[in-house]
Amino acid sequence: MALRNIAVLGCGRWGAFLAWYLDRVGHGVRLYGRPGSARMDRLMATRDNGLLALPESVRLTSDLRAAVAEAQVLVVSVGAQALRAFLAELSPLPLEGKALVLCMKGLEERTGDRLSQVAEQALGPVPCAVWVGPGHVQDFVRGVPNCMVIDSQDEALKQALVGDFSSDLIRFYYGSDLIGNEIGAAAKNVVGIAAGMLDGYGLTSLKGALMSRGTREIGRLIGAMGGNPMAAYGLAHLGDYEATVFSPYSHNRAFGEAFVRGEPYGELAEGAATCRALIHLSEKYHVDLPISRAVDAVLHQGRDPEEALSALFLRSLKQEFL
Repeated sequence: MALRNIAVLGCGRWGAFLAWYLDRVGHGVRLYGRPGSARMDRLMATRDNGLLALPESVRLTSDLRAAVAEAQVLVVSVGAQALRAFLAELSPLPLEGKALVLCMKGLEERTGDRLSQVAEQALGPVPCAVWVGPGHVQDFVRGVPNCMVIDSQDEALKQALVGDFSSDLIRFYYGSDLIGNEIGAAAKNVVGIAAGMLDGYGLTSLKGALMSRGTREIGRLIGAMGGNPMAAYGLAHLGDYEATVFSPYSHNRAFGEAFVRGEPYGELAEGAATCRALIHLSEKYHVDLPISRAVDAVLHQGRDPEEALSALFLRSLKQEFL
């Protein structure tokens, strides 16, 4: 393993975990949070965010230029819908010789673009990889291991990152389908919201039908976009269902449950925007996505959730598997 200087850009629960993890593996880590960020202010004051405590070896800064100056790898963990604006802030800085690792699961709502596409549009030829797959901070910090995926069109970067980031806590697999892994990772959050809606109505038993249909329709989309449909059955999508469809730690599942119960939910649920992006892709590639359409109709068009779920699961099996 080669030890690297790493800047983790984004101080939310996942960004803080990434800093904690990469320091644990042995890299030199600097964690960046925006000036005025309540999360960063708390970390600056206590080095604790309620889920984990950062060791003194992780350096904290609210100066973006200082954060990236010495870094060889820029690990980005911001909201998917904020990525383009954030990269516009990053683009004037000296980035030659650096690599970007995107650690979010989403699609750009307005365009349907994958996040690696957004990065290429914003930063040009900066080498880029994605880090996706199952896992929750609460489990990792207790020492519960999991498997994740790193994928990139840059084969050398992918090989290096898997070697440098792997440990006894996270075993990384080499991704072989960037389109499939990005679409699958983003779409599982929409399935997570649907699962939460089922929980809210006491229909947890229907999660088996939801999962089987979810992989099927996302596999069709991946294939239409030029990826391998079997990627839907890998770690980035089906492999992340346990952590998204069933886990009490999943923000998307909890959001869906709270929504149908009429309860407020204050955490980020990327699937709410991702379902809109998937509708764009559905129309562009002429692929029917019933689950995404049902979630979108409930969240963004005011359709009754119980009616939408009933319509979704009453579709004939013959129609589903055409």
